[in-house]
Amino acid sequence: MLFQIKSYLQFLWHSKNEHAVHSPFVFNLLTKCFYDKKIKPEYSILKEYRNSLLQNKNTIEVTDFGAGSKVFKSNTRAINEIAKNAGISRKRAELLFRITNYFQPQNILEIGTSLGLATSSLALGNPKATITTLEGCPNTMAIAKNQLQSYDITNVECITGEFNDYLQICNLKSKIFNLIYFDGNHSKKATLEYFELLLPTINNETVWILDDIHWSSEMEETWEIVKNHPKVTVSIDTFQWGLVFFRYEQPKQHFIIRS
Repeated sequence: MLFQIKSYLQFLWHSKNEHAVHSPFVFNLLTKCFYDKKIKPEYSILKEYRNSLLQNKNTIEVTDFGAGSKVFKSNTRAINEIAKNAGISRKRAELLFRITNYFQPQNILEIGTSLGLATSSLALGNPKATITTLEGCPNTMAIAKNQLQSYDITNVECITGEFNDYLQICNLKSKIFNLIYFDGNHSKKATLEYFELLLPTINNETVWILDDIHWSSEMEETWEIVKNHPKVTVSIDTFQWGLVFFRYEQPKQHFIIRS
């Protein structure tokens, strides 16, 4: 916790808003998407989705997987506690909806479904998109699938299993993902493995969103490696998320933005 407080204070010191941004691409993203204060009809659906989970006191056995298919935690947890403590926040869910709606990605990959809170934001952001979401725990995935069906969200393919297994058996060189949301394993080793495996899927319009980039010193090191990769041209640090873009026409620039 102390590490995160120090990191946040440093973030506040260095962060800017749209007035300090001289990139037209990033300026438009901030003013038309990040800072869009208009109430969207989909927000009420996201709120209902969340509240239905927060009211669910049933317990399930939750299993988390580390890199290399090693089970490192298994315990019984209440669904409402998972939604409260492990799920994406309301503010972030709405921002994820706006980002998806702004870019209109056709093919989306989510690494880490949990209860489907972020999944619903992605799906509602572009109902015409094809979304693949990966989750290691079969019990949380079962809840997510049921939730998505209950809200008539039908553009999501749910895959249960260890993330590396799926990424390694897929012919990723034949796929293009226009948006990838990384929220499945907050370790340096795993995140960098996913990063390298998924590089063949990028195109000029691709955006990747990495969660919890300041969660630990290890994740901060990971973020530095990712944003300085030769194929990354633009990065945006919002403290909780790191966004990276691969736009060949953009000069390499890094932004620290209050969202």
